[in-house]
Amino acid sequence: MNFEYLKSFYSTVIHNSISKAAADLHLTQPGLSMQIKHLEGEIGAKLLIRSNKGVELTEEGKVVYNYASTILSIKGNIERDLKNLQENNPKLIIGSCKSVGEYALPCSIYIFKKLHNEVDISIELMNSTEVIEKLLNHTINIGIIQGNPQKGNIVTKYLASDELVLVGSASNTNRVITIEELKEMPLILREKNSSTRYLAEKALQEEGVNTEQLNVIYDLNSPEAIKSSISAGKGFSFLPKLIIKKEQKEGSLGQIQVNDLKITFDYYIAFRKDYVFTQYEQLFVDFIVSNKRGFC
Repeated sequence: MNFEYLKSFYSTVIHNSISKAAADLHLTQPGLSMQIKHLEGEIGAKLLIRSNKGVELTEEGKVVYNYASTILSIKGNIERDLKNLQENNPKLIIGSCKSVGEYALPCSIYIFKKLHNEVDISIELMNSTEVIEKLLNHTINIGIIQGNPQKGNIVTKYLASDELVLVGSASNTNRVITIEELKEMPLILREKNSSTRYLAEKALQEEGVNTEQLNVIYDLNSPEAIKSSISAGKGFSFLPKLIIKKEQKEGSLGQIQVNDLKITFDYYIAFRKDYVFTQYEQLFVDFIVSNKRGFC
């Protein structure tokens, strides 16, 4: 079986789209379709049916998909172990949501590095949705995310709890507002596919408020850019408490309480259920989930 064709099939199912999978794999759509057709020829059965809702697995396709993640993980494990034998220093690549990756993780990585100086560590920052996509596409092996994705082929371990709060500049904080007052405030939100945005919208929908009723002035994909905008008095935003600790202590940013609105969530370490950790990956996972270590 051609592994490249299998990966193309697997990515198409994960994205539920030929176009999205092709972009992720850096292929043309006709090129990706041809690879899937070749795989179907090798299997001797049709695996996918295209529809206006994306792609749908045939019964044969479901069987192949159920094995695809395991097969690709085993292939990745072999390639990784062979590569490690050829390199002097073991590698550790971590994909992290920005809330943890920019604020809490660097301190933990510093401590871990002091304990295991021989490990080369790399952190890739992205939103939680992208972390899950990279795990499923076998681009990374360890992820740190906001919320539990509830995907059968992703395993999670609890790391810490946090709360999403409405944040304003120092002169606008330490007060309580109503949902109706919130609708009039200029809001700066995270990008649409981020977990922070999803959590805020979900909580507001439960209070009968949708995004169209809010005064959203713009979206940003950087928590730091959002904090800078708030400090400059340009608006307000929903941000995790974890990332505003420093500014709260300094008095430059603070929390605004919204009546009847409390948004709590958890951070998790995530990985594929059939993935076998290297020695140092296992050490890192044990380190980061232990009560004595965790986030600094």
